[in-house]
Order: sequence, then structure tokens, then C-alpha cells
Amino acid sequence: MGGILAVDTYPVDFISDNLQIQVNVLDAARVHGVERLLFLGSSCIYPKFAPQPIAEESILTGTLEPTNDSYAIAKIAGITQIQAVRRQYGLSWISAMPSNVYGPRDNFSLDESHVLPALIRRYVQAKRHGSPSVTNWGSGTPRREFLHVDDLAVAILHLLENYDGPQQLNVGTGCDITIQELAEMVARTVGFDGTTHWDTTKPDGTPRKLLDISKIAALGWTPSIALEAGISATVDWYTGRTSSQ
Repeated sequence: MGGILAVDTYPVDFISDNLQIQVNVLDAARVHGVERLLFLGSSCIYPKFAPQPIAEESILTGTLEPTNDSYAIAKIAGITQIQAVRRQYGLSWISAMPSNVYGPRDNFSLDESHVLPALIRRYVQAKRHGSPSVTNWGSGTPRREFLHVDDLAVAILHLLENYDGPQQLNVGTGCDITIQELAEMVARTVGFDGTTHWDTTKPDGTPRKLLDISKIAALGWTPSIALEAGISATVDWYTGRTSSQ
């Protein structure tokens, strides 16, 4: 997995690796009769211009975002395999589609990270090196939803204990934020007081991805970690890990 640069640059790797990983795992689990399995996908499975917030029923109703369609199609194939196993073998397997996940031990690579860890790394380095400005990709106008990894972990356990159905379920916060607002939050948390520029020659991706989480909420799960608190904890982890760099 990775951010917009990685998935747009290596579409073959993303579709091939993900298909092989999930087919190997799901086939082995089926052969050994694993009764409960949860397949994790991504909100990128939904059409680029899906109605907001995005309901589970929106899958396969429109064109995907072209910069990450190879990854999305691999994940859609995984959902379909889960549903097929349920029909053919009667195993209680399920799927969950989280929004953008972040937190400690994320991928902070310059070339492969998602937007939030990329921003954290960029602003931390700018602060350390005394840089007067930071340049981010795109216009800053797209809206995204961010889910702390600890909230996702709790949601996974909750679904395994409380859900048994063929439809993939969304996991998110029900709230979104512009990338510009996110960058300002990261800069404030890091303590960077320089200028932020936006490189509009770079792609924005899908204009908005906000998940409808009413189905998982009806099962009794809601997120507990506020975005600013989660970012602060993630920045603390990252700066502690890279303090000598």
C-alpha cells in the first residue's frame, strides 16, 4: 500500500502483489477450514465521485480514481472472494473498509507514504532544519477522513464478535477535513511557523472520501481518538524514533 505517488508510479506492483497476497491467504484459510476471517480493504474501492458520505452500496456504481485503480480493483476482488467463500463453503468470513488509517509505526517513506505521515515527516524535518517553507502536493482542497490505528484495531475485534454478513462494512470517524486544514494541524503540532506552499501541478486525487459509518455504529462501535490528539501522539512517536536524524 502507499500514497498517491506510489500507487500512480507502480500500478503493476500494487495489483499483482495484493492479489497474490490475498489469494494465498484466503485459499490457505479455506483449505484449513478457518471459520472466522476478516479481510481489510480500503475506501478507495468506491467510485471517485460517489455520493457523500459513501455508503457500502456505492461499490461498483461508478468509475474509480485512476491514480489508484489497480490497488482498488485488487481490494474489490478480495471482497468478492470473501462473498464467494461464504456462498460456496458457508464460512463466516467478513470484510471491512477503513478510511485513511494513521498512527505510530506508519510508513513515513518519502516515496510511499500516505498523506498524513508524509506531512508529519515533512514538517518535522522543516522544523529541525530551520526551513522557512514547506511545499505540499496538490491544491489542499480535497477532503479526507482519518482513523487512528488503535480505533481500527478495536473495530476489527468488534466486527469479529458482532457481525456476520456478506456486505463489506465501512470503518471511519464520520468526519473529514481538507488537506490544507490537516497540514495546518500538523504544522501547529510540530511547532513549525514557516510558510506552506501548494504545488498545484501535482494531482489531488479524489475530491472527497467520507465514509457512511451508520452500519458499524448500529453494531455498537464508535471511534474514540480525536484527530488532533491522534496526530500529537503520532508526532511524539515519530520524533522520538528519529531524534538522532
